[in-house]
Amino acid sequence: MTIRRAAFLALLLDVVLVVVFAAIGRATHDGGILGPGGSGLATTAWPFLAGLLLGWVVSLGWRRPAAPLRTGLPVWAVTLVAGMLLRALSGQGVAVAFVIVAGITLLLFLVGWRAIAALVARLRVSRSA
Repeated sequence: MTIRRAAFLALLLDVVLVVVFAAIGRATHDGGILGPGGSGLATTAWPFLAGLLLGWVVSLGWRRPAAPLRTGLPVWAVTLVAGMLLRALSGQGVAVAFVIVAGITLLLFLVGWRAIAALVARLRVSRSA
């Protein structure tokens, strides 16, 4: 797989996971994923998606898209902080409990898949040796 394709797939997976995070939150707290008028998921997800893209730029995520520490941690941190700032600026809630739950969930999602991928890669190398 080319590095360009790997980066695209990693970014796509990150986007899907951030949307899943927003959908879970909406389904849990707002009684429906789409909400009134059908724009609820987009309203909830956009600050974190913007933060995610910023995190990719800050971490140069396309260079090592599956690296848990070099890419995953900075992408997670920027996604969380920028997402919360954008939520606050747009008049959405940023209660402490939400920040904690979002931080843990996004950590599991954005760093977790990278850690699993790194573990699988190591196991494949050790089996072939």
